[in-house]
Amino acid sequence: MTRRSVPSAQMLVDLLRDPSNHVPTDGAVWAGLISIARAEALIGTLAHRLINVDVPGQVKPVLEDAIVSAKLARRQALWEAGCARRALANYDGKVILMKGTAYVAAGLEAGSGRSIGDLDIMVARNDLGEVEEMLLDAGWEWVKPDPYDDQYYREYMHELPPLIHRERDRMIDVHHTTLPLTAGPTPDAQAMLDDAVQLDSGLYIMSPEDMICHCAAHLMADGDLAGGLRNLWDMHCLLSHFTSEDPGMWEKLEKRAEQHQLTQAVRRSAWHAHDLYGTKVPSLWQRSEFWSGAFKKRLLARDEYGGEIRKMTRQAFYVRSHWLRMPPVMLTKHLWTKWRKGGAGPR
Repeated sequence: MTRRSVPSAQMLVDLLRDPSNHVPTDGAVWAGLISIARAEALIGTLAHRLINVDVPGQVKPVLEDAIVSAKLARRQALWEAGCARRALANYDGKVILMKGTAYVAAGLEAGSGRSIGDLDIMVARNDLGEVEEMLLDAGWEWVKPDPYDDQYYREYMHELPPLIHRERDRMIDVHHTTLPLTAGPTPDAQAMLDDAVQLDSGLYIMSPEDMICHCAAHLMADGDLAGGLRNLWDMHCLLSHFTSEDPGMWEKLEKRAEQHQLTQAVRRSAWHAHDLYGTKVPSLWQRSEFWSGAFKKRLLARDEYGGEIRKMTRQAFYVRSHWLRMPPVMLTKHLWTKWRKGGAGPR
């Protein structure tokens, strides 16, 4: 008698990495895998990876629905980008698309089936007031009514307080750099603006090196790794695409990561992409570190139903995320203020 396979986050990773060799036949396993994929915002990606793979009949409608939903999300993301472009038509500076919207706008594999939430854009820091005023005039409104939160964003964060459109109920995050101003690394925001690549729409995306660095910063240097498997899949796709197009990309990436003070984040992201998704990286980048096991445990912290597990690990990474964002004295003051107000603080 064989033991029934129990679905896990590792099984989802294996299926994404090599769909043809890891397709389960057990319906109960599939139910768990789909739950885990939904929890990790990877169901659309999984569906795209399995388009040409035979799956059980009861699974096909779920994956087909996921593809339809991903296509709708893609249209909505591009529509929102277009709305922002029209709202900022009189702005003379560059408007850079970021994250999922940038991937789909550029036609990158990282955008295939990707879950896309808010619209993220980046502009020059000196132009934030002008851009904010234009967006407010076009129907966006502030989300953060609390004066402390508003001040915190404007003084210490890498973005304006989030805005939501009063009619479309869609969020926009306006960045001026890629990490909080209180974080240890200080990315070169001006270099990102200078080297941005213009699209046919008139909007911009980051250069390949900066796009990878931003992905690594978002994954490893600015959070608790919630949604980490999706962000790591982004890294896998970006590295695979850009290094195959440009043999010199690894050297360029090394230099750019150093310029942005993100060498550790980029190397750590590349190592985990190689370890979990099989990303081809140079031998020098394949060296693990002392904390690699802890990061992997956090990335795979899902049970067979998609629920979160390893509470202590998740809590440790939550504390780490705040520690990365600000110095100890400031962190203590901030958490005390948020505790008194009953909130968790800007994320």
